[in-house]
Amino acid sequence: MLDKANKLKGYKLHALDGEIGKVKEFYFEDSLWRIRYLVADTGGWLTGRRVLISPHALTAVNKEKQHIAVNLTKKQIEGSPSLSSDEPVSRQFEENYFGYYGLPSYWNDPYLLGFHPDIPPECERSGKAGVIGKKRDHHLRSTDDVIGHHIQAEDGVTGHVADFIIDDEAWAVRYLIIDTRNWWPGKKILISPHWINRISWEELKVFVNLPRKAIRKSPVYSEESLVTRDYEAALHEHYDRKGYWTLEPAGKDSSAELAHHHNKKPRK
Repeated sequence: MLDKANKLKGYKLHALDGEIGKVKEFYFEDSLWRIRYLVADTGGWLTGRRVLISPHALTAVNKEKQHIAVNLTKKQIEGSPSLSSDEPVSRQFEENYFGYYGLPSYWNDPYLLGFHPDIPPECERSGKAGVIGKKRDHHLRSTDDVIGHHIQAEDGVTGHVADFIIDDEAWAVRYLIIDTRNWWPGKKILISPHWINRISWEELKVFVNLPRKAIRKSPVYSEESLVTRDYEAALHEHYDRKGYWTLEPAGKDSSAELAHHHNKKPRK
């Protein structure tokens, strides 16, 4: 199901033996726009360290109760590799992390919560044809850090990133919510990550291969309504682009299935 990142933030995280905290933010891989970790705010339980939860360990998202079920115990989480609040997420940490939990690493198997078509049309145009497997760069970005970045169209700036639309079954960023009020008052629109050429972290800009005129005439996004498939189809038709649901194979593993098959107790 599609939902805003800022709405999912604050959802309670329920381990197998009790609550462990709340969702604080999300880390996504910027080459595939897949959520690789949920960052947990554990209050005073694990002070001074960042607690990362892989989508592989998630079993269900309950919208009514606003909580996410985690297929781990508190003891497992407490004994997991430690990452201080100001320390970058290194590859060495991730190798230790996935080894500890006995979970598959996303950089070795892109088909596990990280499928991406080999060369979809959007990637050909943006020069990302080699993003699969070991050829792609792995950079983790925080959703909080990208909010506020300006959107640079082919012919000028059109707005800034206000939020994200996350698919909480595939754990993928499906859209960026763009606020255009400084250019076209009162309008928000959605842009697919497939239409992004690059992100300049130095300039705080997201470059898209779309003209301002097309963005201005894009279907309006309303935060009060759900993002339906009809809306998505109209959005992609407007830009003459294929939808992600046509690029990804049906029947790919869900996070719940992966957690069931791959989650196990850490090695002693």
